[in-house]
Amino acid sequence: MSTITQTESTVPTGTWMLDKLHSSLGFAVRHSGVSLFRGGLVDFDAELVDGTLRGSADVASITVDDETLGGHLLSPDFFDAQRFPRVTFSSSSLTRDGEHLIVDGELEIRGTRRPVRLSGALAGPVAGPAGEKLGLSLETVIDRTDFGMTWNMELPGGGDVLDNEVRLTADLELAKAE
Repeated sequence: MSTITQTESTVPTGTWMLDKLHSSLGFAVRHSGVSLFRGGLVDFDAELVDGTLRGSADVASITVDDETLGGHLLSPDFFDAQRFPRVTFSSSSLTRDGEHLIVDGELEIRGTRRPVRLSGALAGPVAGPAGEKLGLSLETVIDRTDFGMTWNMELPGGGDVLDNEVRLTADLELAKAE
């Protein structure tokens, strides 16, 4: 069961469902030691229910600018989408201090679960024409090799094509369920 720690303010209670139109999931990894390669997942869902944040994403919905690269990311070298079609997250605790938010939980990629800590901000809740909304902007850094994504290639001058550290981001807009 997830716990809510009250500091300066609390995490809103009740059931909050994802507004997919105004939300995004992304990742970034250093490529060739010189630039950040970015991508995302477009088919995902999330909910915040009485202090527990849960979400999952369809790996086949990965977005990158090159179809061949997308196919490689879905292969056993990376996500192995045929065997492991979803990425999941479930929180064990949320701690809020004003707008700052720390979310501890468990991330599962390729059938491997690891504890992670996300940090970021919680905005709201605010009342609007479509009801009450709140926003979560969270990020963490994982080591992709901890989840079995070990593919790499050595650069001609030394070093690896891909860094092992991957920055994950989630920008979620959630609507209060009636």
